Amino acid sequence: MAGYLAGDAVVTLRWQEAPAPGRLEMIDQTRLPAVFEYLSFDSAAGVAEGIRTMIVRGAPAIGVAAAYGVALEALRMQDQPRAAFDAALERGFELLAGSRPTAVNLFWALQRMRACRDAHGGTSVEAIARALLHEAQLIHAEDIRINCQMGEHGAVLLPDGARVLTHCNAGALATAGHGTALGVIRSAVAAGKRISVFADETRPFLQGARLTAWEMVQEKIPVTLITDNMAGHLMACGEIDAVVVGTDRVAANGDVANKIGTYMVAVLAQRHRIPFYVACPLSTIDLSVASGREIPIEERAPSEVTGFREAQWSAPGVQVRNPAFDVTPAELVTALITEKGVVDAPDEIKLRSLFGG
Repeated sequence: MAGYLAGDAVVTLRWQEAPAPGRLEMIDQTRLPAVFEYLSFDSAAGVAEGIRTMIVRGAPAIGVAAAYGVALEALRMQDQPRAAFDAALERGFELLAGSRPTAVNLFWALQRMRACRDAHGGTSVEAIARALLHEAQLIHAEDIRINCQMGEHGAVLLPDGARVLTHCNAGALATAGHGTALGVIRSAVAAGKRISVFADETRPFLQGARLTAWEMVQEKIPVTLITDNMAGHLMACGEIDAVVVGTDRVAANGDVANKIGTYMVAVLAQRHRIPFYVACPLSTIDLSVASGREIPIEERAPSEVTGFREAQWSAPGVQVRNPAFDVTPAELVTALITEKGVVDAPDEIKLRSLFGG
C-alpha cells in the first residue's frame, strides 16, 4: 500500500510536475480494496471521465479534481493561439460540469476557476495556465485544512467509547485528505477517545464495504461492517451511540442530499433518539437551492444494481431504478459540523449566518 499514506494523511490525489507540463494522479477507487493504484490524467476530458466513472468520488474530492482538470486543460493548450486556448478551456469547463450533477462542490470549484481565469484574462495564455494551476493547488490545500477544522469541532460531540455508524464513504478518499465524517472520527481518536465504527456497506456501489472499512482498517480504528438493512436492528439493541455522515449538497433550509440510504438511517436515528450529525464544508452548502426538492438527483446505470464486476445476481431483463442520492429533511439533522463550528438544528437563518448573511 505504498503511497496510500504520507505521514498520517491519505493521499487521495496528488499533483506531479513531471513530465512537463504536469499531471494529476488519483487513486482508482473503483478497484479498491482489491487493487491499489494511481491513475494519471492530463486533460479536462480525462478528469471528467474519472469523475463520471467514480475513479474519484465524494463531493470535496470531486471539486478538487475538477479544479485540477481545468488547470490541466490550460497547461495542455498553453502553446496554442489564444482563440484555440479559450475554446478548449471553455469545452473543458462544460465537460467537467456535466460529469456528475448532485455534488455542489463540483460547480463551486468550477466557478472559482472561472473567476481566476477571468481575473487573468488580460495576460498571456501561459500566465493564465500558471494562475489556474496555483488556484487548483490552493483549493487542494484549503480542503485538507478545512477538513481538519471540521474534525476538531465534531470530535467534541463524540463521547469517549462512542460507537459511531456511518453511511457511504466520507473519509479521506472522498476529500483531499482527512475526510468529513471520518475526519470527525479521526480527530476524536487523535484526541485520545476510544471510538469504534459501524460501516454500512452502502449498496449498490459498496463504498462503505470497499472504502470506509478499508480506510479504518489501514489506520487501525476498530470497524465493523454491516449490510444497510442491519442498522435499525443495531440501534434497537442499543449498540449505536451516534451517526455521522457526509453530504454532497445542503439546501438553504438545511435539507441534506447524501448517498442513497442516508434518509433511512436518519429516520431510524430519530426513532431511537440517536444524534444524527452531518459533516460538511461551507462549499457544500448551496444557498441558491431553497430545499432538497430542488436538488438534482443523479440516476446511475442499472448494471450497478444487477451485479458487481463479474458477478450478476438479477434476472436478465428486469427493470431497475438506481438513484445515487436521497434527501434527508433538515428536521432529522441534529447538527451540521462545518469548519466554522457546529450548527444545531440547521435552518435557513443559521446557514445564511455562516456566510455573513
